[in-house]
Parts: sequence; structure tokens; C-alpha cells
Amino acid sequence: MSQEKVAKRILEESDGQQDPKSSGIDHSSKRFKPATPENLQEADVGITHFLSEKLPGFGGQIKQRYTDFLVNEIDKEGNVVHLVDRGFNMPKPKKPSKEEAALEQEAEAKRRSEFKVDHALRAELVGLLGEEDVAKIEDVYRNGKKMETSKTFDEKATRTKIHQLLRAAFNNQLESVTSDENTFHIALANRNSRVNKRDLVERNKDQNGVENWGYGPAQNFIHFTTYKENKDTMDVANVLSKFLRIPSRMIRYAGTKDRRAITCQRMCISKISLERLNALNKGLKGIVLGGYKFEPESLNLGDLEGNEFTIAIRDVKVASNSTLSLEKILEEGCTSLRENGFINYYGMQRFGTFSVSTHEIGKELLLENWQNAANLILAEQENVLPKSAEARKIWAETKDPIAALKKMPRQCVAECAILNALAELGKEDPTNEEYFFCISKIPRNLRTMYAHAYQSYVWNTVASKRIELFGLNIVAGDLILDESVSDPLSQENDEEGDSENFTEDLRDAKYVRARPVSQEEVDSGTYKIDDVVLPTPGFDIVYPTNEVLRQLYIDTLAKDGMDPFDMRRKSRDFSLAGSYRNVIHKPKDLEFKVVHYTTATQQLINTDLEILNSQRAKANGQKYMKEKLTRFPDDKGGENTAVLLTFKLGVSAYATMLLRELMKIETSRRGDMCEVSL
Repeated sequence: MSQEKVAKRILEESDGQQDPKSSGIDHSSKRFKPATPENLQEADVGITHFLSEKLPGFGGQIKQRYTDFLVNEIDKEGNVVHLVDRGFNMPKPKKPSKEEAALEQEAEAKRRSEFKVDHALRAELVGLLGEEDVAKIEDVYRNGKKMETSKTFDEKATRTKIHQLLRAAFNNQLESVTSDENTFHIALANRNSRVNKRDLVERNKDQNGVENWGYGPAQNFIHFTTYKENKDTMDVANVLSKFLRIPSRMIRYAGTKDRRAITCQRMCISKISLERLNALNKGLKGIVLGGYKFEPESLNLGDLEGNEFTIAIRDVKVASNSTLSLEKILEEGCTSLRENGFINYYGMQRFGTFSVSTHEIGKELLLENWQNAANLILAEQENVLPKSAEARKIWAETKDPIAALKKMPRQCVAECAILNALAELGKEDPTNEEYFFCISKIPRNLRTMYAHAYQSYVWNTVASKRIELFGLNIVAGDLILDESVSDPLSQENDEEGDSENFTEDLRDAKYVRARPVSQEEVDSGTYKIDDVVLPTPGFDIVYPTNEVLRQLYIDTLAKDGMDPFDMRRKSRDFSLAGSYRNVIHKPKDLEFKVVHYTTATQQLINTDLEILNSQRAKANGQKYMKEKLTRFPDDKGGENTAVLLTFKLGVSAYATMLLRELMKIETSRRGDMCEVSL
């Protein structure tokens, strides 16, 4: 019997249902489960299988401290982004005393009153402007008045020459502006004038004559490294926009990074001077800017290759019935990850942090059940932001949007948007269509996130069943990316995920097409499982031509009243194009180290900032901590065991899914895997 027929029979016998208990995994001996069963479980979002199911795992605490989770972006050239400086030190101008300032002003006034224009330059000015206007200009310079020339100058070349002569004749201390009538308005230059800005360029040159404090000529954008501690990327963008008094959209970045972590990434900004940006370092907390570089182009979401992770897993324990040591478990687990990778699931972060999963809300939105979706967002829940509990209770009992809004914290953006819209409607029983008006008030990235989460649920579900049926074997009808196609993409958003955060999914789309693998290609071994992709459901993708895999999409969506071949909706935000995602992801440069420690607060990984500060202190002959010069301090011993991991992942992979495969744990959203019991 062919492999496909066997798979089809298995599928028919299971009736499309996925039971994690029947996946061949011995959960009682190999898998560690969280002690909080009320959480949304992995099986609820389609995460049910391991590639190395026969290998044992181990328990441990992830992100017990945010210093245990380091993320460094990898740029498009493959360089890992590190904090290599803290900007530059600008010389502090000495502020003169009142007496000194008065004397300077008096000396400047005397100098201007005695000033005489170079004879040759004055003659050229007289030839162009006339004696009377030149005399007035000299009076402007001496007495600080303003004037307008009596003549007009229609030729641009003549106007340019006059501007240049005025700057040369009066030491860049006059500002000349051409009027609409092509006359010249002339006044003493102030600190904001163009001529003084030219002086600033000169003052900002380093000892080698390089502009902008040694960073070279200004261009459209300043790219810089952002080091942040326990903050998400949007928080940093909002802080910078607040201090610089610019819209947050002017601050661009390639990808978002975890909040509960220490991360380094590239960002860029435009229309802001370098010294103004650099000056922020004096007032920022938990954020350091450096690595400035002028570039002609902006950064865009997706302009990265991936991320490098450095993770400390604390309080590590091996199951009591295990016959293998921790080192042996790690050695075998990492070997499997290097050779086979892990199932490229969308991680639990994708599905939110509340009891109601984002994909459940997404399902209602795709079914155009606007009222149901709104009520799910506002619902009372077991796991929810504590500050919002009272507001949710008020809504559940009274359906009074004004009363609920008064108690809803502002950080609950979607909830506040819906309640505001309901209050604006002022109706006791709004219609389903009126609830659509309320849903549309949620910021676009947030409301589309729900629909994308449903796509992720479907992908996870199909990927699990594909691995169960075919394992790591490639079969005819599997999809691979077709690199021969390079036309512009019609869909609006690419749907590949960030390593740890969903926002990166909403980046500039790139045209991707896939095609099925033929039986001849399977027989010849042309492609491997690494090449196989599965689509998220949408109107601009192709589904596998393999009958079994195609039926999985049909059955999964049919349970929710949807058709995978009909993903267009009246609302553009919920009309999903779909995308492709590799079934398997392999980490690069995966290494592990077992260390010991004594206290829960003992630091196990040195941050980029600590390493930079120690290296600078050593170079300058100052006191420094030797153990802070490298990423990992020496093992000082202790009764507690930790595992240190370093690895690199592409933008479409979740670090938590790698940890899941290695540790054989249920990746609890509540506490980010911090509660792992044996």
C-alpha cells in the first residue's frame, strides 16, 4: 500500500481529529506539563507533536529574569547586531557669565561698527545691486536692521551669485532670502538661519575634518543600534517620539523584539539631527543608542535575516525516572535539532495572553460575526489583565459601555476602542453591522492580528497532522517555493512570523509563489523536508495537490464553517491573501553549556552593555570586572543547575518552539514557561 493511501486511511480513521495522547508521545515520562491547567494549552492551537519524540527532555525556568533572555538582531548582510558604543560625547559649551556675555556683545557690536567690506567684493555687489542698496546692507550688518533690495533679479544664476557674495563679504553673518517677486530680504543671521547651520557643520567636524562628529556627510536617514532592557520595540519608538516631538511612524525598524528580554536591534530616523538624537542617551532609562550611520534609505519591517538568542534556563531538573544525565540529554537533543530541526509552529505568543485566544476572535471576524467578536474581546476571563477585570464584569452584567469604559485601563487598546464606539452609538442593542463599526475603530494592526492568528491556528493544525502522517518524508504534492517567479505581489501583507513577536508579521510583502513536488522529484531526492512549505489559508496561495494534505485544510476550516477556497471578505482587513511557511526550521550555531549557581538573582549571562562598559574601562585603565568582559561568566559552582543556550533563527521561527522541542515541555503562555513542573 502506498504511503499516501496509508495516510488517507489514518486520516479517515481519526476523522480529522487530533488527539495529542495518540501522537506516539509518552507524555507521562517525557513531557513536562505546567501546573496551571486552566491555561490555553498547545493542543488548543494545533501544537501537538515533536520531531524527537523518543528523546527525553528536562524541566526548567525560562525568563525568570529578563537578563536570562538576550536577543540580538541579524541584519540582511548576516551581521549580528551588538551595542559597540554609547554614541559620542559632545563637548559641553561653556556658558558665559552675565558680565562676560555683556562684554562679548559690546565687543561684537564694536567689531561690526568698524567692519569694512573687502574692496573687490564690494565692487561686485555694487555692480549687481547698486551703491544705495549696498550701503543699506552695510547698515544692516552694523546696526542689526532689515532691508529689501530695490531691484528684482529674475535669473537664478544671478540670484545664486548674490547669495554667495553676501556670505563671503559679511563672514556668513547675513541671511539673504529671495522673495516671491525675486527681490532680496536681508537681515543679520540668527542661530536658526541657514548660514549658521553651515557654521554648525564646520563646528561638528572631527579632528580629521569629517562632518557630523566624525560620522561623515548627512544623508536622508540615520541608522542606529538600540539596546533595550525589559521594553518592547513599540515602547522604545514611543519614548523616542515623545522626547524628539515627532510622530512614532518616523522611527522605523526591521523587526519587533520581546519585552521581557534584553535586545539589540537596528532602527532609523529621518529629519532629526545626529546631535539631537545622541543627546537622548543622557535621559533614557533602560535604553541606549549608538552605532550611528548615515544612510540614503530607510529600514523597513522584514529587513533582517533573523535573530541570535542567548538564553539561560534556570533550576534545571531531569525526570526522576530518566536513565540519562542532563549533559547526555542536551547532547542528543541538540544533535537532533542541528540535524532535523523542529516543527516550525507558530508559538503560543501568537495567540495572546488571555484565556480567550486571539484565533477564536479571529474566527468570529472571518465569519463576520462582529458582535460575537466584540463580546469575546470584552469578555470576563480567567487569565486577563487584572486592572481590566472590573470593567469586564460591568460589561457582562450591564452592557453599559460608558460605565465599563470608565474602569477599563487605557492599555487595553482594543477594549477601549470598542467601548468608545458603543458609547458613541448610544444604542441599547446595536445590530451586528453596528458592531462592525465598533470593530473598525480598533487600530488596524491589532484588528488584523486576530485574523492572522486564526490562519496560524490552521497552519499549526495541518502541520501537526502532516508530520503525524508523513514524518520527515517528502511526498508528491508537497509544496516548495518557486524561485523562478519574481513579479510584484498582489497581497497586502506577508504572513511570516517574528522570532518572538507577532508585529513583525505585518511587514512589507514580498512576492512568493509555490508549486507542488512531482513524484519524479520525490524519487530522485531533488528536495528534502527542509524545502517543504505549507500555506496559511488565503485567496492568493495554492494548496498542496496531495489529496490527504488538501483535505486537511478543507476539514479544519469546515469545522469552523469556512471554506479554504473562499477567503475573500467584504472587509479588506479580513480578506486574507495567505502566505507560505517552512514546515521544519533548523537553528544555526546551536551550542549549550551547563553551569551552576547559588542564588536566584545571580546573573548567568552578561549583556552587551555590561561587556561594553567593562571593555571601555579596561582600555582606559579604569576599574573593571574581569567576569564582565565576555558573554558568559566563569562557573562559580553552587547547588542549582542552569543550561545556557545560544543559537540563531530566521525571522519565521519562534525560539520557544526550539525550547519546546529540546525540553519536551508545554509552553505555557502564563509566565512564559516559567512554571515547569516535573
